[in-house]
Amino acid sequence: MQNTIRAKGEYFERINGGEWVKSDNLVTDEGLTHILNVAFGTTPKPQAYYVALYGASATPQANWTAQNFASTASEIVSMSEGYNSATRPKWTPENTSSNSIDSMKSAAVFNIVTDSTLTVQGAGLITSANKGSTDGVLVSAIKFNAPRTFQNGDVYEIGYRISLTV
Repeated sequence: MQNTIRAKGEYFERINGGEWVKSDNLVTDEGLTHILNVAFGTTPKPQAYYVALYGASATPQANWTAQNFASTASEIVSMSEGYNSATRPKWTPENTSSNSIDSMKSAAVFNIVTDSTLTVQGAGLITSANKGSTDGVLVSAIKFNAPRTFQNGDVYEIGYRISLTV
């Protein structure tokens, strides 16, 4: 009997300490290749993974990569109309003893800065810390079911879980 292994990603988000909202995402072809090469090949594990926000009304595609993510998705990179960090927040997972790994105990935090409102359409998990960078690997991306609209001072938290199942 053969088993089929499936990769599934989920983003968990909340605003100002509210309830967590879960949304399924797309694990990109580049992300799947990366997972295989790091786990079973000779590619070294990256220093870390990071969460990026985007503003375009673009639906992630399997062929999205780190090289085209910032431009295709209109990554939010401004520190005056975006969030106050000079880099993308780090994804910090805990080791696992099951078929999934996540960062729910240490979610990525975005302190929103805007003169009026900031609209976020989606997010991505990427191996480069630099906002707008075309380096690294785009592991996953999501377009939220509805845009998220933020006010100045809002605190936006995002956790990410990836699971492998048979």
